[in-house]
Amino acid sequence: MSLNQEKELREIAKVICRDLRKRETKAEQLFWEIVRNRQFHGLKFYRQFPLFYDIEGSESFFIADFFCHELQTVIELDGPIHKYQITEDERRTEILNFLGCRVIRFRNEEILAGKEQFIKKLEKHIWGEYQK
Repeated sequence: MSLNQEKELREIAKVICRDLRKRETKAEQLFWEIVRNRQFHGLKFYRQFPLFYDIEGSESFFIADFFCHELQTVIELDGPIHKYQITEDERRTEILNFLGCRVIRFRNEEILAGKEQFIKKLEKHIWGEYQK
């Protein structure tokens, strides 16, 4: 990909990310309250974060709902639409895993059910793998 096209792709991603941040779901708002400003175990999370990849010379990107560089972990919050895009979500996870990222998925209802309950679930998913 040429440098000019790469710059254009990054600008497109930036615009989309900003728009998604303006239209966040209730579940995304609650998750952000939990993790913003390193409130969750001192980890830095980014919301609506673009992750770029190149497959066979064609660069594109995914926008992670939340991303933690320190853990190379993507957190996806799945609403009702994800019931109908299982194959796309699996492909996305494969690509992100190939890039070295771990993907953790939660249904919106899991967050909306209760903050304290969800924090314990998040800790288990994040730290469970690192305590082995």
